[in-house]
Amino acid sequence: MTDTFDFKLVSPEKMIFSDQVSMVVIPGLEGDFGVLSHHAALISTLRPGLIHIYRAGALLHRIYVATGFANVNEKGCTVLAQDCLFLQE
Repeated sequence: MTDTFDFKLVSPEKMIFSDQVSMVVIPGLEGDFGVLSHHAALISTLRPGLIHIYRAGALLHRIYVATGFANVNEKGCTVLAQDCLFLQE
């Protein structure tokens, strides 16, 4: 199995998603960026767009986020989103 990392999607009200994933593509203010395990640390503002969550090469979820922040560090990736909506697969 590929390397995985901890990904959390959090809103002000509750934890939306928390699981081990192999890749996440996030809509950053400067453009979309992908996060893999052992990614360099960064903090980014989000623009409205889709978060794509993958495990073992397969797309698990597509989630629309309106605004927020992404934090990538040695523990994983956390997205703090004001509004989010799971899209039907």
